[in-house]
Amino acid sequence: MYDLWVEGSLETKKLAHSTGVSKATVSNITNTLERKGLCYRKTDTRDRRITYVAITDKGKQAMEKLYPTFHQSEVEIVSSLTASEQKNMSNLLRKVIRENDF
Repeated sequence: MYDLWVEGSLETKKLAHSTGVSKATVSNITNTLERKGLCYRKTDTRDRRITYVAITDKGKQAMEKLYPTFHQSEVEIVSSLTASEQKNMSNLLRKVIRENDF
């Protein structure tokens, strides 16, 4: 949901890659989120083999409600680290992401 909230819509293949799960898993999760009205599928108009998942207004509202609490938890988790340690951790995580093509 976060990736959809940020991007608006993503091709299922890219969504699977960015979240580190299979396309089948994305499909199953999308089914559940669609039933709840949080996202929907749309087919590429030029290539019907390509499917996108897009967030709905209800999905955006859910993320706007949930994200502040989630973000605050992230802040609390790293609060025992100094600013320098937090910066080092961010740099190391970015390196891991870059080098593993996440």
